[in-house]
Amino acid sequence: MITVDITIDAPLDKVWSAFNNPDDIVKWNQASPDWHCPKAENNLQIGGTLKSTMAAKDGSFQFEFEAKYDEIIPNQFIRYYLADGRKVEINFNEENNSTTIIEKFDPENQNSEEMQREGWQAILNSFKHYIETKNE
Repeated sequence: MITVDITIDAPLDKVWSAFNNPDDIVKWNQASPDWHCPKAENNLQIGGTLKSTMAAKDGSFQFEFEAKYDEIIPNQFIRYYLADGRKVEINFNEENNSTTIIEKFDPENQNSEEMQREGWQAILNSFKHYIETKNE
C-alpha cells in the first residue's frame, strides 16, 4: 500500500465534515490549480458510495472516481473500495486542536507508485489549504 499524510491546523469535527461533505469536496478535490472537481456525491454509510469527477479546467481530460464504503467509524476511520477493487483506508487523529489524516491505498498498475503518491498528496495539500483558509 502507498501512504500519504498531512496535519491540518483545525479540529477533527471540522476536518471530518469538510472531508465528507459534497459541497466542500468540489472546492478542494484537485491535485493542482489547473484542475477542478465539478461534481461530487457522498453517501457516507456502509454500502454507500462516494462519487466525484475530477477534470482539467481547459476541458482536455476528466475522470470519474467511484468507491463503495466498507467500514466507517465516525471521526476516526474510513475504508472503501474503488470501482476497480483497490482498497483505501483513511485514519483521522486529533491532537492539540490539529488533525492528522493518514491515507493508505492500493496502487494501480498504469502509473508509477511515486506519481500516485504525489497525486494523492497534492489532493491532501489542497484539502489542508481549503480547511485552513475556509473562514478567513
